[in-house]
Amino acid sequence: MRAKAGAAVTDATPVRHSALRSSLGLVAGKAAQTGAGFAFWIVAARATSDREVGLTTAAVSAVMICTQLAVLGAGSAVIVAIGRGERPSRILDAAFAIVGVAGTVLAIGYLALQSAVAPETASVSVLFWLTFLVAAVTGTLVIVLDQALVALGRGASATPRYVLGGAVSLGAAAAVALWAHGAPDDVLLACWTLGSAVACIVGAVQLRKLVGYRPRPSLRLGRGRPLLALGFPNQLLTLTERTPGLVLPLLLAHTVAPEAAAYWYPAWMMAWAAYQAPTLMGIVQFSEGVRDADRLVPTTWASLRWSLGLGGLGAAVLILLAHPLLSLLGERYADSSAGALRWLAAGLVPYAVLQAYNAVCRTRGRYTEAIVVGVTLGVALCASALSAADSGATDMALAWLLVLSIGAAVVGLRLVAVLRRVTEEAR
Repeated sequence: MRAKAGAAVTDATPVRHSALRSSLGLVAGKAAQTGAGFAFWIVAARATSDREVGLTTAAVSAVMICTQLAVLGAGSAVIVAIGRGERPSRILDAAFAIVGVAGTVLAIGYLALQSAVAPETASVSVLFWLTFLVAAVTGTLVIVLDQALVALGRGASATPRYVLGGAVSLGAAAAVALWAHGAPDDVLLACWTLGSAVACIVGAVQLRKLVGYRPRPSLRLGRGRPLLALGFPNQLLTLTERTPGLVLPLLLAHTVAPEAAAYWYPAWMMAWAAYQAPTLMGIVQFSEGVRDADRLVPTTWASLRWSLGLGGLGAAVLILLAHPLLSLLGERYADSSAGALRWLAAGLVPYAVLQAYNAVCRTRGRYTEAIVVGVTLGVALCASALSAADSGATDMALAWLLVLSIGAAVVGLRLVAVLRRVTEEAR
């Protein structure tokens, strides 16, 4: 059949992998990314001072905040639209254009705001500004790539993408550590950004091989408006999940001390490695729920079991090996953060319950309820951790765990009630 004139791509129908294979592949990819990230911070901690590491972690957290804001729910909207049978090319052209512009605007806006509000810790380096911009844009594009490939049943493609990106970033950091001891934060950020850029390029190649997609970003209102309408509620809900963990290092670096952020961030980053299992299982749960709403209940319980199984294994390793793992960064990190890592790793169980609840809310369209819960919980998490900042990272993490556990108990009861109602409606 002859393609329409001017068509951007020919949308092939990809071979769809099982939900389990897609989930495990996505978890494996993120695990590889996190492992490379941990190795990156080990090298960075030994290549420069605690202050420069703290400033770099604050910059990385800021990049991640920009990406979470800039995605505008486009990834979730892509999952819904592809699940409904719409053409991937039209959806992706609009999604990439929207998040590319949003990432650029937010990155520049953040840098300008930081220079005005916190000039004593803001970088004026041209390299820092350029790499921050590239990191924000490519990081946002990678989020959409991940969710598009999940919607196409190819979440396992994340593994080579993140392995290669992590290896490039780590290699750059190792080269800097060998040749430029005492590297400033802009050089460290540039090394970290290389990994994000490589992952973005590899993801684009994977999409082309899978569905013949060649990017032709379009900001036409007719394409972008429906995407934003689908994505905006999902975006707000995602922000309630991610913002507390991303904001806290920034608050520590700029209101307490850069060293406080340096000691908190490695513990949080390692715990987040375990949290990736419920986060990614939640994405797959949402995707499968959109495609087959009749299987929402068994899909939810299966996702929760896999979240606890995979994430719990990682959390157990972190609890047992907290001190040796942090010692790789230096004894001062182990002494300051080992207790915090153990408490944060224990938070895997309540976090998995929260992710399962949010995925059900996305599938059922219960956004207002989930957003209100998320905002309330997020504010409580940050407030409790900051209130304990003077006592050290361990007390901060304990306060975080207590608040997260209380929130999970509440939403867990609500999750059971919603699933019972779904079962009754199906009868």
